[in-house]
Amino acid sequence: MDSYDKADQIPEPPAHIAARFHRKSINRRKSSAASSRRNSLSSSHSHTSARSLRRSSSSQTHSIAQQLRRASILESRKARLADRAAHWEQVRLRAALVKATPRGNGTTSEERTLAAQLAREKYLAKVVAACAEEVARAKQKAQDIKAKKLEEEQKSRQDMEERLAEADKRRAEYQRNLYARRMRRSSSQEKKLAPVVEDTDTVAKTAAVEIDEDTAVRRIQRTWRTRRRKDLVEAWIDLNFTIEAMRRRSFEDVSTTIMNDSVIATAIKMLALFDLLKVTDTTASTEARSFLSAYLMLSHADAVFGKTGAQENDLSSKAQELVLLFENAVFRLAPWNRFYPSSTQLQELSQVHSTYSAAFAAWKARDSSTIIDTMIASFVELDAIWQTVKDDTLGNVADDFKEGIRDNQVILLSRIRKLAGPDRADVLIKKAIRESRRRRGKRRTAAEVRPRVADSSTDNTEVVSSNSNALDEVRQLSSENTEQRTLSGPQSFAALFSPIPSNRVITHELAVNKDYRIPTAQQSELRDQLNRSLCDGMREGIENGEIATWTTAMAECIRGKLLGILKPGNSMHTIISEALDSDLVYRQCSQGMFSYSKFFEFMASILPKLCAPFRDDQVKELVEELQSSVEDTAQMIEKLFRLLHFMDLLSLDYSNFLLMNAAPVLIRESAGYEQRMFASDLESGTITLTNTKRWWRNAAVNALTEADRRDPEQIRLPIDRPTPTKIHTRALIDLATSPTLIDGSSWPETLLLDRDRLLSTRRTYLNIVCIGASLLTAKNLLKRDVRAPWKPEAARLFDTLSRLPDTAKPSDTAATILTVLASGRPMPPASESFLQAAVNRFTTQTAGAMARLTDPVLKILAQRLRAHLLLRCTVSTSQERVRAASAASESLAGAGLPEFVAHVGELVDVLGRVASVDWAGHGVWYERIAEEVRDAGDGA
Repeated sequence: MDSYDKADQIPEPPAHIAARFHRKSINRRKSSAASSRRNSLSSSHSHTSARSLRRSSSSQTHSIAQQLRRASILESRKARLADRAAHWEQVRLRAALVKATPRGNGTTSEERTLAAQLAREKYLAKVVAACAEEVARAKQKAQDIKAKKLEEEQKSRQDMEERLAEADKRRAEYQRNLYARRMRRSSSQEKKLAPVVEDTDTVAKTAAVEIDEDTAVRRIQRTWRTRRRKDLVEAWIDLNFTIEAMRRRSFEDVSTTIMNDSVIATAIKMLALFDLLKVTDTTASTEARSFLSAYLMLSHADAVFGKTGAQENDLSSKAQELVLLFENAVFRLAPWNRFYPSSTQLQELSQVHSTYSAAFAAWKARDSSTIIDTMIASFVELDAIWQTVKDDTLGNVADDFKEGIRDNQVILLSRIRKLAGPDRADVLIKKAIRESRRRRGKRRTAAEVRPRVADSSTDNTEVVSSNSNALDEVRQLSSENTEQRTLSGPQSFAALFSPIPSNRVITHELAVNKDYRIPTAQQSELRDQLNRSLCDGMREGIENGEIATWTTAMAECIRGKLLGILKPGNSMHTIISEALDSDLVYRQCSQGMFSYSKFFEFMASILPKLCAPFRDDQVKELVEELQSSVEDTAQMIEKLFRLLHFMDLLSLDYSNFLLMNAAPVLIRESAGYEQRMFASDLESGTITLTNTKRWWRNAAVNALTEADRRDPEQIRLPIDRPTPTKIHTRALIDLATSPTLIDGSSWPETLLLDRDRLLSTRRTYLNIVCIGASLLTAKNLLKRDVRAPWKPEAARLFDTLSRLPDTAKPSDTAATILTVLASGRPMPPASESFLQAAVNRFTTQTAGAMARLTDPVLKILAQRLRAHLLLRCTVSTSQERVRAASAASESLAGAGLPEFVAHVGELVDVLGRVASVDWAGHGVWYERIAEEVRDAGDGA
């Protein structure tokens, strides 16, 4: 048994192997409670059975223990599951009971919900009120802190300025006292030495003997120069030219002192003493005044500069440096240095004076150039007014304007010559006037537009005196074939005689613009379309064998055109009548004898004798083309088209020539004719005054409201109330400057003929505002003077925007403006992006029919420009008009639009002429409407 036991025992492994299988105590399972499976009976049986099984595999205790253990585990699990199922059943029963319980009508829950909502809102309102109080308290505290900081900063700045001023005053007083002590000391030393020299006669005699003549001369000259410099310095000190002394005096007093001849002479000598002035001619006084101006800038900067910028601040700093260094050098002059500055002082003063002189010259050049440009613009504006009224033959308008314009131009010319010099002034004025007149349009003389076959000695008298009504003469401009015909086929050539504008349009346009001519470009374009369609029809007719019919119709058309610009009995009239006789042309075509080559040669020979001189280049080119050989029908038709086009130009030239001759009579009769035609339209019911009354009523209300605003005490003097003429002018300007385009159906009936002109004025007005806002923003970003005009950029932008169609996109307009500004004024990327956003905003708000000027810059510029137009258009006398035109450049510069003096002058001219013509033609109805509005207001 012992041997068996020893054989069955497992020997313990070595220590290093046993360490591998050793389990740490932290990982071992602790003993559990008594209910644990390890402490259970089945567990004990299992351990025992396991040990016994190892000893004896035939033992049956192992199976029993396993069964008991399994049964115990199953029983415990069944018990837990039964408890859980019972719990679930109880929960289900309670839920079903709650669900089956009948509910109330919901009033209690709704009341609770409403009460909760009210409580929530009340709580939120309390929170909002508390937050608002906290925010208001925080804002008030922040404002108090900010105001306190600003007050402290201002107080510290004032204290610092007072300290600096006191220090400057003490330094000047100390230097002055030091100089006085030195002067007293030198004089006392001279007094002490004098008796010694007088008592020692022998020493004086010995010295007189030893000093030769050259040495004595040098000493005398040195003493004389020292004395002269001493007197000069004392004279300068007696003038008391210091910054503090200049500040205590008024601006006018200091300006007068600077212009004093004795002060300038002393300043010139002082500048020469310090080697700051090498000459003493006429330029010396200019340099002395520029040096003395430094004291004026430092003592009265606001009066000198008006508005300070970067250039003004730089000039002030350099002037202050020069004055302080100069005063320090003056106070260092004493008898010990013979009142002569040292080389170091001279060098420092020379450098500082050079920088100041350069800065002063640059500032003066810019300021003088701005003033010169402003005065030249005023001079050109006066010349434009004179060009407008000089040919007036009614009343004494030209006489009234002539004297006022001449006096103002003489004053401006003298000032411009004084600033720019006589030669340069003449060149600038001539150039400006030439550009202004070229911009207003070139006006051809009568000799240039007169057809060669027209007799200059008889045309004027025949046009005016042959018919008592000049309008009937104008209606005969297109000869007897001006009636419209609606024929088809070859006879449609007669439709080429399209009528000229109506009598009413012609007289109205001449009254507004005495240089009005029938627009050849528009008429020629319309007729070219008809010519092209007829030539295509002629090509098809010739291909179908209808050559005789089409050729005869073509010859009759050209014959009628040519005879329309000739007088019966004229030799050329006879030649054309015989050569282009329709019967003759038809017989030649029927017999096959008609030659287009000979026809074109005949036309090439007579056209140069008929056209006006300014058409010589065009007719020369046409003659060369007509004389070339004809190869096929297409080439012949193309030549015929060119010939018809030139014939239309000849007819329009002749019509404009007759219109130019009849213009004085038509202008004189325009007001009465317009009244008669408008009255007849009203009587026939063609038009009404509904839109006109609405337009007038709105303008009257605005004018009366503005008058009441200027009269807060409601005195309402008759002289302060708007008159019908001023209401009419205001209404017209409102119509031409309104951002919102008025619909054609709502347009005033009295201004139907001026609609296109006023719409063009509105487009120009918005372009000026848009360009002005863009330039103003660029100037502010680059820190430039906003009153300085940028004329090249403004001219390029205005020309570009004027050529753009009304349907152009705002983005394209903005890109154009940015390209022009970037090409002439480079700027940093950040500034460029800001400018791009601003320009996009400007172009978007000023584009289209419904412009909305919401940007502050646009609104301000638009209001200022409109106020300027209203002021200049409402003047009643010629003197006031000349005065307003003279001050226009300065007014626009103050408004932020210094570049648009000429363009604004053109707007004023157009609006003034339209207002005058409209009141002359429709003033009777305007006065009736004004009375109705006044009666309605009194009744209300």
